[in-house]
Amino acid sequence: MTGPADPAADLAAFVTASPSPYHAVAEGVRRLEAAGFTEHLETDPWPDGPGGRYLVRDGTLLAWSAPDGGAAGRPLRVFAAHTDSPTLKVKPQPDTGAGGWRQVAMEVYGGALWNSWLDRDLGLAGRLVRYDGSTVLVDVHRPLLRVPQLAIHLDRQVNQGLTLDPQQHLLPIWGLGAPGAGDLLEFLASEVADLDPDDVAAHDLVVHPVEPPALLGEEEEFLAAPRLDNLASVQAGIGALLDAAQQAETIPVFVGFDHEEIGSASATGAEGPLLENVLTALAGGFDARARVFAAARCLSVDVTHAAHPNYLERHDPGHRALPNQGPALKVNAIQRYATDAPGAAAWQRACRTADVPTQVFVAKNTVPCGSTVGPLLSTRIGIRTVDVGIPVLSMHSARELCGVADPAFLRAAAAAFLSDPA
Repeated sequence: MTGPADPAADLAAFVTASPSPYHAVAEGVRRLEAAGFTEHLETDPWPDGPGGRYLVRDGTLLAWSAPDGGAAGRPLRVFAAHTDSPTLKVKPQPDTGAGGWRQVAMEVYGGALWNSWLDRDLGLAGRLVRYDGSTVLVDVHRPLLRVPQLAIHLDRQVNQGLTLDPQQHLLPIWGLGAPGAGDLLEFLASEVADLDPDDVAAHDLVVHPVEPPALLGEEEEFLAAPRLDNLASVQAGIGALLDAAQQAETIPVFVGFDHEEIGSASATGAEGPLLENVLTALAGGFDARARVFAAARCLSVDVTHAAHPNYLERHDPGHRALPNQGPALKVNAIQRYATDAPGAAAWQRACRTADVPTQVFVAKNTVPCGSTVGPLLSTRIGIRTVDVGIPVLSMHSARELCGVADPAFLRAAAAAFLSDPA
């Protein structure tokens, strides 16, 4: 396996560079281009010849490596993840306030742990779109916003259960005075060189904690960081694609979808046609795709729950996962995960090839698990799909925790999966 000398530090750098899905795509593109990948525009004819290519649609990144000698007879191997994370998203008309405070109007994006966003120093990132349709990325990576919690003196029962109204209680403050229409966009335009606020027609903006990732534990065996769900998978998947591109027995593909945290039902989500279109082209067209898809495999990669020491009763006692013991195979009888026995065997073979430890995660029967892009892709495209992920604590919190060894384990096993022609 190739890769960075310090995988945990590389993950921390990737997370820091990716405060929004659009920034995650931009950082992924930077890494792909450094490895010689070139962009393919969806409006251009399908490219001929070998080499690494990528395409971008908003917050979704798709990349693949075409081998020398053509694609005929080479099986498709797909790594699928997602670029978005639970957060607070700025409303179209953001300027609001109350009681002499200037605030920003927010919507909840995804299943966030709302309390984890309280009393944190927050930045603001995303994209500004001009009237001509061109896009500018913006990242205010310094303390700008804060959602203040009510003092215990004003709510003596708060430790018996915190109740938050997302319309009223999740509005961050960012100044004093009466709010004025256009204030926030004018400020953000001032953060971008040569951008006139009158040129901004629309925006997609989210908040993000500005506290940097940090190593934690007596032996610094853990990494605490925002957006590990699911940038830990995106970072490993791009690395695995670069590793697998060095062989010519398969066609390795990476996709990082947007909108997984809100159900994937969008043109850039896993329920959209983007991946299917690309895989059909790589298969040689519609007439060939049924045969090629029958031999294809997909690795759906999203973080999984580490066993929580304070709540062990929430976990199945025989299928707990822990950090630094390898990525976990995710299994669910009612197909909340898409793993079946042949797919599990392919994953176990990849881990053996890469000399990587692995675990098995199954949710407790009385605690239903979440889901991810795997079941959606297996249903839409019809290719065998395996769900895996590294264990994390505090999933969907503003700050999550993983093991420092697991990013490298995941990259190595995924590269072996993408390279496996069997």
